[in-house]
Amino acid sequence: MSGKNVHSGKFSEEQGAKTVDLDVQADVVETEFEADVVTDTFEGRPSVRQEIQAKVDTNHPDAQTTGLTLEAEERLAAREAEIRRTHQRYDRGQESDREARTRRVAQRGSAERRDAFAKRAGSVNPWADPDREDPRAQLERAQLGEVNREAARVAGELPGWSRAAISRLVAQRVVEGVDMMEAVLTIFEVLSKAPGQVIPIGVVGEVDRSAVDIEGEVVTLWEPSHSAIAQVGLLEDETGTVKFTVWRKSSQPKVREGECVRIRSVAKSWYQGQVSVALTGRSQLTVLEDSDE
Repeated sequence: MSGKNVHSGKFSEEQGAKTVDLDVQADVVETEFEADVVTDTFEGRPSVRQEIQAKVDTNHPDAQTTGLTLEAEERLAAREAEIRRTHQRYDRGQESDREARTRRVAQRGSAERRDAFAKRAGSVNPWADPDREDPRAQLERAQLGEVNREAARVAGELPGWSRAAISRLVAQRVVEGVDMMEAVLTIFEVLSKAPGQVIPIGVVGEVDRSAVDIEGEVVTLWEPSHSAIAQVGLLEDETGTVKFTVWRKSSQPKVREGECVRIRSVAKSWYQGQVSVALTGRSQLTVLEDSDE
């Protein structure tokens, strides 16, 4: 009996020691698990689809402010207020006269600038002064009728000039004491050489401009002396002849002998006292319809 008791007591002590060891290990495992749970924090991130949908919902004009932060709500309210202010008209009406008022202001400003310029020009040319009376009003009825008839005749010979403009210029000369026919001839000569007017070939050298408009018949074509030249020849009208050169880079159409052409913005040049013209990229060459006659 005593041996049994001793043996059973020894077994109980060993079993108790093992139980204590298991409890300690369980406590250690539980502590480590709790430490892992505390230190490892879960971080949730939206997916790409969720981010795209969030941007669409936020920027959509019908999006609600529900779920937005205070900063986002204030930014959205400011954006909507700016859109309303930008689209709102000055007079707060459905049919605004803002455009009409702007046109009136612009027209008034243009008129004031023209008057100021005319005032300065009047110090050089008295007829340019806007406050000076129209010269046609200073003529007698018979003189005014003759001026209008001559102006109509000159306007028929000079396309691009109106009868009213020519009559005013002629009346200025007559008021200054110039004879009627002399005044008409002077005005005709001045306007025939004005920019944009086709001038006679004989007066190309007299015009104080680097580019002129001429018209005539191609009477001669030569073989170009340089590869940069497309064509070279002579252009003639009833007042004279002039040498013309067509540069290859100007991309002008080819002309033939006997054709009548009109050339605008042709460049002038001088060589050994002789004037010549050259067609550049800015020139405009037109073959006239009566060139085949």
